[in-house]
Amino acid sequence: MLPRPDDTSPRGIAASIARQITSGELAPGDRLPTVRELAASLGVSPATVSHAWQTLLAAGLIVARGRSGSFVREPGATDASWLPRSMAELAGRAPVGELDLSRGTPDVALLPELQPVVGRIIWQAGTGAYQELPVIPELHRLLRDAWPYPVEALTVIDGALDGLSRTLDQTVRFGDRVAVEVPGFPPLFEMLEAHGVERVPLELDGSGVTPRSLFRALARGVSAVVLQPRAQNPTGASLSSQRAEELARIIAGQRRGASIVVIEDDHSGLISGAPDVSLGTWLPGQVVHLRSFSKSHGPDLRIAALGGPRPLVDRIVARRLLGPGWTSRMLQRVLLELLRDPLAVASVARAGGVYAERQAALVAALGRRGVSVPSGDGINLWLPVRDEREAVAVLGAAGVRVAAGAPFVADEPGRPGIRLTVGALPVERAAAVAALLAPLVAPVVD
Repeated sequence: MLPRPDDTSPRGIAASIARQITSGELAPGDRLPTVRELAASLGVSPATVSHAWQTLLAAGLIVARGRSGSFVREPGATDASWLPRSMAELAGRAPVGELDLSRGTPDVALLPELQPVVGRIIWQAGTGAYQELPVIPELHRLLRDAWPYPVEALTVIDGALDGLSRTLDQTVRFGDRVAVEVPGFPPLFEMLEAHGVERVPLELDGSGVTPRSLFRALARGVSAVVLQPRAQNPTGASLSSQRAEELARIIAGQRRGASIVVIEDDHSGLISGAPDVSLGTWLPGQVVHLRSFSKSHGPDLRIAALGGPRPLVDRIVARRLLGPGWTSRMLQRVLLELLRDPLAVASVARAGGVYAERQAALVAALGRRGVSVPSGDGINLWLPVRDEREAVAVLGAAGVRVAAGAPFVADEPGRPGIRLTVGALPVERAAAVAALLAPLVAPVVD
């Protein structure tokens, strides 16, 4: 068994193993422990170890060999070297070329131009005072008017993860249970683990979280429910209005229903083709809704809006005063201009259309090969596969990088899959990628 690192974060585990490989303590060809073995040995979650493994795979230090396990990479070895001959031949001849579908980020070419907007707002940025309102009034009005339900209070924070973290700080306690979508967002899983919270899984279908799984979660006494209402990461599923009303009704009908906080992460709203829905329409006093502009306007803006019950939002705003204070008003001005500039608005709308075309192209190409996959929304798509490591290796040998599914399912067994950032897949290359994917996809079991 590997020695215990001082830092048991994903980065710390990966760094410790990397040092052992570089020093020769781990030799080329050495077999590494399984994710579950190492997680049990270190006292961390399998998701934490999975993150470390992905870092080492991406760095080219280890190779995954399906059910055989993970091994220290040998000089000159390729991820296809261990595959059955038919698979290796498929990987070698696929006319795909290099494609990175692993990152979950928008296509930079589809983001609105920042330069014209930045040039216009420099003179009015108002960066010289500490005592101004945390949110510039014009942006506050625009966001409130566009909110999916009449919200009591609204503020601006530094991206969706900042909003999730600050909301969890104010709403959950060590030992609480929180219902989350599985497959779901790995940083959220890590965040809940850091809070000492037990995750309760919620299942998904084409309309979002299933009522049956929500009933089961509520029966376990969850204190909060975290949802992605549109373009769910990684599946691309969006919550229908009818389903949102049904979920709200289920929560309201529980004996402790009024004390349950619903946190909604609308991270891809403006590039989503789905209706703008929120459980806040029916449960306004217990819903915190987050709207990020990273995927629509640029990840480096690091800006999102947070709205919800006034007492909770006021606590979040007060706590931020002891840290960053507020989100840069200059960045707020940039976002304001982007949201009302006709060219920028048209650019974001066009991006949403292109992402929808790319989703449809891959789903149709898979359909022609006998693989039925529900079309997702936004930039990501989830594919169940027979063997996750085999799928990552076969695709990698053909030059196509995808995200392994383990971090998205955390420690839920029996859910092998991969996430593809379809938003980065040109339509003309969808057929070639589908040819690679079709033999790897797991059959649907009713």
